[in-house]
Amino acid sequence: MIKAGIIGATGYAGAELVRLLLGHKEAQIVWYGSRSYVDKAYASVYQNMFRLVDAKCLDDNMEEMASQVDVIFTATPQGLCASLVNEDILNKVKIVDLSADFRIKDVDTYEKWYGIEHKAPQYIGEAVYGLCEVNREAVKKARLVANPGCYPTCSFLSIYPCVKEGLIDPNTIIIDAKSGTSGAGRGAKVDNLFCEVNENIKAYGVAGHRHTPEIEEQLGYAAGAPVTISFTPHLVPMQRGILVTAYASLLKDVSYEDVKAAYDKYYEKEFFVRVLEKDVCPQTRWVEGSNFVDVNFKLDPRTNRIVMMGAMDNLVKGAAGQAVQNMNLLFGLDETEGLKAAPMFP
Repeated sequence: MIKAGIIGATGYAGAELVRLLLGHKEAQIVWYGSRSYVDKAYASVYQNMFRLVDAKCLDDNMEEMASQVDVIFTATPQGLCASLVNEDILNKVKIVDLSADFRIKDVDTYEKWYGIEHKAPQYIGEAVYGLCEVNREAVKKARLVANPGCYPTCSFLSIYPCVKEGLIDPNTIIIDAKSGTSGAGRGAKVDNLFCEVNENIKAYGVAGHRHTPEIEEQLGYAAGAPVTISFTPHLVPMQRGILVTAYASLLKDVSYEDVKAAYDKYYEKEFFVRVLEKDVCPQTRWVEGSNFVDVNFKLDPRTNRIVMMGAMDNLVKGAAGQAVQNMNLLFGLDETEGLKAAPMFP
């Protein structure tokens, strides 16, 4: 049985980790870490866990946690994991970091976009970007996994086959993305109040969202050269879900069958990436509560562009589900363990 500890167990991603790990046959949560709720019963913070979780919240002492668990999930704001991790801890446990601390390989880029000093740059090179569908073998050998961001996961998986096969000019990519409010976290913010969000949709982080360099870096690896994109996220009045609609100029004269073959080449054997049937557009309702990503595309001969689409649950495949998927790989388990639940509807 894998003993797991969670730092940030009372945030939305942390709570989703709790929900998923409670249904995992090979894992047991032994440390519910939460700086805000130390000594408070976890089920009093999340009443849905009444009679399911009897434990109290503990602090975020990673040193002590490392002596009691096999894997640590850090579902925390940027900067915390990097400030806590050290060689002694990494020699004892595996770490799956859900923040952005180790996703971007260039420390200057990280500090520019996130506006904070990186406290552990010595581990950036070692950390494996935990997008299982691409880096599966590297994840298996890792000590430190950088769990990808929600927008980057959906954007990358929607676009990847077209970039990898050289079907599009990657520097013409425009990504229009929309997310539910849980993506902003559980902290109290005026912009996330019901009256501010309900019956409203807005763009934010325009020409400067922090996930931009992460998407560019990963697409650059696929393209074999640096990539520059336009990325605009939007906040929509729903709890969960991300919908990505991306556009790019075609480099080749291709048919639907040609592009479908490219998607099948990379995803036919991937359980969690579902390439939809022709002309079926991804919808957030069909992936809610699951670790699935639904992707599809549409050729636009009139403009010589392709429209690439993806939908997923930002808290599952975009955070906690992907973290559990990475944990499964780290410990040699079936990658789908604890994650096979069908999407919820309605």
